[in-house]
Amino acid sequence: MQIEVGDIVTLKKKHPCGSFDWEVLRSGADFRLKCVGCSHQIMIARTALEKNVKAIKHKD
Repeated sequence: MQIEVGDIVTLKKKHPCGSFDWEVLRSGADFRLKCVGCSHQIMIARTALEKNVKAIKHKD
């Protein structure tokens, strides 16, 4: 699974705003994600993210 900056990842659980999609802002041991629905930003560990990803939409 290759996740890069700019990709949109769809997670299994939805954010309280109702969106399942997150934009990847930073990658490494941790990821910084921005909610597509409300622009809230979070940091999440690589292992936790890889476990919870349902789909990846790669940037063109």
